[in-house]
Amino acid sequence: MAKRDYYEILGVGKGADEAELKAAFRKQAIKFHPDKNPGDKTAEARFKELNEAYQALGDPQKRAAYDRFGHAAFENGGPGAGGFSGDFGSSMADIFDDLFGEMMGGRRGGGRATQNRGADLRYNLEITLEDAFAGKNETLKVPSAITCDACGGSGAKAGSKPKKCATCGGMGRVRASQGFFAIERTCPTCQGRGEVIDNPCASCAGAGRVTRERTLAVNIPAGVEDGTRIRLAGEGEAGVRGGPSGDLYIFLSLKPHPFFQRDGADLFCRVPISMVQAALGGEITVPTVDGGDAKVKVPEGTQSGKQFRLRGKGMPVLRSRDVGDLYIQALVETPQNLTRRQRELLAEFEQESSQQTNPEAAGFFSKVREFFGGAS
Repeated sequence: MAKRDYYEILGVGKGADEAELKAAFRKQAIKFHPDKNPGDKTAEARFKELNEAYQALGDPQKRAAYDRFGHAAFENGGPGAGGFSGDFGSSMADIFDDLFGEMMGGRRGGGRATQNRGADLRYNLEITLEDAFAGKNETLKVPSAITCDACGGSGAKAGSKPKKCATCGGMGRVRASQGFFAIERTCPTCQGRGEVIDNPCASCAGAGRVTRERTLAVNIPAGVEDGTRIRLAGEGEAGVRGGPSGDLYIFLSLKPHPFFQRDGADLFCRVPISMVQAALGGEITVPTVDGGDAKVKVPEGTQSGKQFRLRGKGMPVLRSRDVGDLYIQALVETPQNLTRRQRELLAEFEQESSQQTNPEAAGFFSKVREFFGGAS
């Protein structure tokens, strides 16, 4: 199959200058790059075709040979065969720097600032249910790296300053061309900082930061739940040699409560009541999470497990005016350690009992008798 014309592949005329060639290649290389078209064999072939065309036309010597001999210039050791010239390798490196920079969400020139950014920190804080209900201002003591006061974060001794790295020219990375591709790596001299220090600061040994314990104030809003994360921007570790600080993340956990169980904004509390109180009815006093109490009317004949709802007595909803409810679950307690007289009274009560007194028990055993009687 005859090869397509290189100018046609790139979509430029034969009179296109170097800038037009570069722009045309970059535009189509981004469009057909395999990383943007995973599994697309057509796009992969198109990308290879573009590379071949720009390899020929982007080098002045090869372009001149192609203009004169066409594709034959690169066959059987023709006059256009051979590797890239130094200028063309640098040009290709610039294009791929732009290409991959865009595909990764931005130009790579800002890499140093990201590299020098301080680390994020995590602080685990345990609070009570009451703290989560009312909110709280907490004071934390956090050990972390802070900017060195002696050198202002530069890492250099007072009266001096860092110098531009001679190896990378201040870029923080070095590049080596290998044929068609350019390989880039962190500068081994400055470790990617772009600067070297001849006279390091004695306080921080040239790091630009020292470890200290800081005292921070954090506001815990009402309604937080177990696992809530609070972010304090810029309160993490100081950046290396003047870089931006990281963030501090506070992860909240709630201590178990002796009375209440929480489900979102609702609270649940199991309250034991006596058998007599459950049978005759009455009123009980229950605790609330705000430290107060509330009255609950227990109707006559209350069974164990019966729930009573107290509206608006639960937890506040975070960043809202809504409030959950408090559910009181009655737990009917069977008497223990009875005296002789109490036993006699209960025995008399049992003799006086009827199906109306214990309807659930009477109904259950009636169904049991019917079931087994029918089975026989």
